Amino acid sequence: MFERLEQLEARYESLGEQMADPALVSDQQKYQKIAKQHRDLEAIVEKYREYRQVTRGIADATAMLDESDADLRAMAQEELTELEKRAPGLEEALKVMLLPKDPNDDKNVIIEIRAGTGGDEASLFVAEVFRMYSRFAELHRWKVEVLSSSESSVGGLKEIIAIIEGDRVYSQMKYESGVHRVQRVPATETQGRVHTSAITVAVLPEAEDVDVKIEAKDLRIDTFCSSGPGGQSVNTTYSAIRITHLPTTTVVSCQDEKSQIKNREKAMRVLRARLYEVEMEKQHEAQAKARKQQVGSGDRSEKIRTYNFPQNRLTDHRIGLTIHQLAEVMEGRLQPIVDALIAHYNAERMKAEAETAAA
Repeated sequence: MFERLEQLEARYESLGEQMADPALVSDQQKYQKIAKQHRDLEAIVEKYREYRQVTRGIADATAMLDESDADLRAMAQEELTELEKRAPGLEEALKVMLLPKDPNDDKNVIIEIRAGTGGDEASLFVAEVFRMYSRFAELHRWKVEVLSSSESSVGGLKEIIAIIEGDRVYSQMKYESGVHRVQRVPATETQGRVHTSAITVAVLPEAEDVDVKIEAKDLRIDTFCSSGPGGQSVNTTYSAIRITHLPTTTVVSCQDEKSQIKNREKAMRVLRARLYEVEMEKQHEAQAKARKQQVGSGDRSEKIRTYNFPQNRLTDHRIGLTIHQLAEVMEGRLQPIVDALIAHYNAERMKAEAETAAA
């Protein structure tokens, strides 16, 4: 591990020297590429330098325990105790940072939220969960754009598809895919009984043209009049788009924009993401068979989380996490849950790496 870290530090310093070269600055495209590589290495190099400083401190403090001065020995022992507490955590952090990177972590995401069992109550919860993710995005300064939505008769959402753009969105959102269950007393319930409803959330990394090759001959594109409140201009023109990918029978439609061109652009973004997810799931399944483990596959048949409003409780069933701050979570304060999920799956990946190395 430490040999690898030395190599990364040397690479980091080499890139820094290249960035200082005036000849490179004049070539902005190359400079940006070098700067990104340098930026990507910065966190792990800083963590390694901190670890190295701590281990040197431990060695120095240990040597001072042989001093004749009792006060110096006491100071050395105090410092040694503190440094020895920090060292294991830094070493674990470095192991995690050396894990192979998920190539999708830097991508934007397409998020699809749909009502499941529970009728009107489920549609209301779709709207609330979308608001929760929108607030979470605001805290990260990400941009949220609705691609398609369908309202229910009670003011909820039967489904909503949106894109979230920003810094490393997928790395934070990828474990949200699955069935989300809600338990509460619906506003229409006269006897105060708790009802259980469910919605599904799918988080797809946005695919670029280079990620998914889509042939024009494989597409059937239909246009139709948008549905919505009467009197709007979207209802009077064939601006809505439905795209069918014939080889996979994947169907995507978009009608939110008045422009047919804009609706087509949005629909194609969703289609690329869905086809990319299919390919990624095939790779995940192959890896799971080889390593007897599957990480981040987005299995939507699994109930991943329960939101219990009467008890102000949220439970993530995958990692056994329960918190009694549901009101705060619904305001977008998801970070403690996201961090716990990332830590859990990183630990699973480390275990799988160790098993693979030992095999």
